[in-house]
Parts: sequence; C-alpha cells; structure tokens
Amino acid sequence: MNLDVLVFAAHPDDAELSMGGTIAKLAMRGYKVGIIDLTKGELGTRGNAETRKLEAEKASEILSVAHRENLGLKDGSIKFNDDYLKKIIVKIRKHQPKLIFAPYFNDRHPDHIGASQLVKEAFFFSGLPKIETEDNERIQIPYRPQKLFYYMQTYEFKPSFIYDISETFENKMKAVFAYGTQFHNPESKEPETFISQPIFIQFLEARAKYFGFKIGKNYGEAFFSEEELELDISGLLKKK
Repeated sequence: MNLDVLVFAAHPDDAELSMGGTIAKLAMRGYKVGIIDLTKGELGTRGNAETRKLEAEKASEILSVAHRENLGLKDGSIKFNDDYLKKIIVKIRKHQPKLIFAPYFNDRHPDHIGASQLVKEAFFFSGLPKIETEDNERIQIPYRPQKLFYYMQTYEFKPSFIYDISETFENKMKAVFAYGTQFHNPESKEPETFISQPIFIQFLEARAKYFGFKIGKNYGEAFFSEEELELDISGLLKKK
C-alpha cells in the first residue's frame, strides 16, 4: 500500500504520545498515514508484548491509521546496524511515502536515539540504486521521500513548525488511553513508571496547550526539520 505519510516509532505508543493529533488530523483530511513500530516494547515495566499489540490495534482504529506493522526488532537494542537499516529501507520503498516522521535525535530513551539515526540513514539510502533490496522476492526500485521530520518525545527542541491539532486533540488522548497497561490506572497492581504517574497525562495536555498557544490555537504538536522549509506567504494573505 502506498502511503502519504509514514511514522516510525521505537515502541508502540510512541507515535500516539508524540504526534497522535497530527496523525488523526491528516487521516481526517483524507491522507493515508501508516505507523511502523520497530519493537514490541517487550522490555516495558508494565504490560507485555501481546497486550501492547492489542492496544496498538485499538489506538490505530481511533486515529484512522491506514496501515500499521511491527518490525519485531529487539527492544532495548535499537542501535545502528546494516540489518536494521535494510529492513527500514524495504518499508520505505514498499510504501513510498511523501513524508516520513521519526523520533528527535536527542532523547531520554536510548532506543529513540537509535531509531532516529536508523530512519535518517534509511531515508537517504533508500534513494540509492546500488543498494539492492527485495520485498516478497521482488527487487525493489529506489525511492526517497520528499521530507523527513522529527517529532518531540521527552526532551524538547525549538520547533521548525507547529501543527494545529485543536480538532483532534481528543482523538489523540483516546488513542493514548488505549494503552491501558502503560498509563495511570488506580486499579493496576503493576509498578509505577515515568509515564504511569497521573502527572504525566497532565504534562501531555499542558505541552499541547503550550504549543497551541504559540500559534494562536488551542492545541499543537511540535516538529523539527534539519532542512529549511518553504513558506507560502501569499497563503497567509488570503482572506478567510
């Protein structure tokens, strides 16, 4: 399936937490958005690989994701190697997205940093004809997306742009809460984690409100681009 947007995430729930509102809004606008989780999150303190798989399926329905899959790479070991790189190149060439999103390259979780490097290199090398890959025993053609953008996780950055998610913020939070094992649940007997504290959900809302305020909206999600972006000033001058 060809996609308009492909989001790479180290773990199930990363995409929802970081850009769930953006995913839902793009899907609402008729764009085909896909998510590829690199690991099953099997090292997570709460839940397990199977529960997170079911939660990811539920969250995907809420966000109207067109395609989601899991590469099954080893959780806690997302570091650059040629095998992982080629697996990601195969997915980029298969789905031919116009835009790719990846974790920002400096973050609290080492897997997020490793995923960022892998996706950046795959983004470039997927366009080189001399790097050969196969999918279902068929040679793939080289393909490079138009842009690579990074989403915000724990550590913050000065955004290159902020996307208005006012109309889909509730969808984002419903998708986040689909991961019932991961976030605050007073009935849970599992150990408390960084993201299972009640204040973490408050933090998510506060961050979305903060970035929304920066652009004069109710809620926003921040993104970073290593390359300059074109701004159509005439579009800002159009009468509403």
